[in-house]
Amino acid sequence: MGSVETFKALSDPVRREILMLLKKGRLSAGEIGSNFEMTGATISYHLNILKKAELTFESREKNHIYYELNTAVLEEVLLWISDLKGEAPDEDK
Repeated sequence: MGSVETFKALSDPVRREILMLLKKGRLSAGEIGSNFEMTGATISYHLNILKKAELTFESREKNHIYYELNTAVLEEVLLWISDLKGEAPDEDK
């Protein structure tokens, strides 16, 4: 886990909202942008930070780039936080 990139990405409320949108499924940059009152360049900036932190995957189809949530990194963060708190991992899951 690249901690610095991950926590930088998670520190911004716009990026957290983008992750919440992606929780429902993959979206194009335009679909993501339609949920915010900001320029496409600003949305692209936020998506780039999420991608560098490996919190999202991107795939290209024709003229569109689609973004998907990468839950593996989020699971790593949760495990780290649980370990920091002194909680044992839930082995039933």
